[in-house]
Amino acid sequence: MLLKESKGVKRIGHIALRVDNLDRAKSFYMSLGMSLIWDDKDWSYLEAGKGKDGLALLGPGYTAAGPHFAFHFENKEEVAIIQNNLRNSGIKVGPLHEHRDGTASFYMQDTEGNWLEMLYVPAEGIQSNV
Repeated sequence: MLLKESKGVKRIGHIALRVDNLDRAKSFYMSLGMSLIWDDKDWSYLEAGKGKDGLALLGPGYTAAGPHFAFHFENKEEVAIIQNNLRNSGIKVGPLHEHRDGTASFYMQDTEGNWLEMLYVPAEGIQSNV
């Protein structure tokens, strides 16, 4: 097992999509009932439902990450443990870094080349800037 010291993943928390027109995409998903949580010039984050399922919209100028999905965790230490377990198992993982919305994560690729993120989300949720 790759995650020897970890409790493992529990929840897929968000999906990140690349969009050509951030304003148009944001308006579309808000018209479906999603709530805008974070809005910036190069990306936006929306949530839906009581589970706060997330959708990150990555505009053309966003370069920090590409399309991916993310597992969410409520404990920052758990994300660091998972990162160490994966690294010690020979899996290439990126650095753990703090985000401007109060979260912290690292990125990696699965065995098929799909990008995923292991993301710490504080108990109070992702900070809003809107």
